[in-house]
Amino acid sequence: MAGADSTARANVNVALVKYWGKRDTALNLPATGSISLTLEGLDVEAHVRFGPSDEDRLVIDGAEAAGDEARRLTSFLDLVRATTRRREAAAVVMRSSVPRGIGLASSAAAFAALALAASRAAGWTLDAAELSALARRGSGSAARSIFGGFVEWHRGERADGVDSFAEPLAPADHWDVRMVVAITSTTPKSVSSRNGMVRTAASPFYPVWVAGADADLAEARAAIQARDLEALGLVAEHSALKMHAAALATRPPILYWRAATLDCIHRVWALRADGVPAYFTIDAGPQVKVLCAAGDAPRVVAGLEMLPGVERVLVCGPGRGAEVIG
Repeated sequence: MAGADSTARANVNVALVKYWGKRDTALNLPATGSISLTLEGLDVEAHVRFGPSDEDRLVIDGAEAAGDEARRLTSFLDLVRATTRRREAAAVVMRSSVPRGIGLASSAAAFAALALAASRAAGWTLDAAELSALARRGSGSAARSIFGGFVEWHRGERADGVDSFAEPLAPADHWDVRMVVAITSTTPKSVSSRNGMVRTAASPFYPVWVAGADADLAEARAAIQARDLEALGLVAEHSALKMHAAALATRPPILYWRAATLDCIHRVWALRADGVPAYFTIDAGPQVKVLCAAGDAPRVVAGLEMLPGVERVLVCGPGRGAEVIG
């Protein structure tokens, strides 16, 4: 079995109904379900090779992984080794087109790609739900990046997490929409998503946030099936604002936004008032993602890229799920 290797690629996803809070931190079990859209063009490739060596070698974008990043990767590889009874060290080389730690879901793509590559390299055959559950152990949102298009990650009820996995709601070609991404800062955020979730659990708004999730999920599911952009966009905005309100209300407060983030929100609302159906969502970071029809993307881009503080604007269509590429 020595020398087995595999390469996989996975795209980032953007949650429309947010994941923010855990019922089990060790297993990355979410407090609520979530729904996302996988995006094309923002991806991570992972090459994994198991073989004789004294220790794991972890390289990300040409640099050796260190600190918490290295510990998370090693912990995930240990999980794969323990399950498959492999003892070899792993050589992992990852390439990312996504800046890390700024709220663009790079860890979701990274651990989805790593889950697929590492399991294949270890000779571990998993169905899609099992692969999603494995990816979840590295990063909760990675459970969704296993699939393309619109995806739902189930909260699950079991303590062991077996029933907490993602599954597709609609394929990438179901709906010709775009996600316009306004980058307002490339500085790594001061509060990680993991730490932010733990702290937000003490917010007085957190119980309300959790209680409202099922209604948001039902509304989003129906909107996706009906291709109802207004319904989906409004519930996405509502979910994002509730998430950030809960974070703001904790002590000390957590604020991921920059001035340009707020300017983007106002610009999206102004575009809507001018007849452009565009709807924002914001994850744990200052970047603003705007959902719109493909034909309206140029107007959304034009409206955002002129704002002070917006460094660049990306346009992404619905993307494919994780795939083996070598």
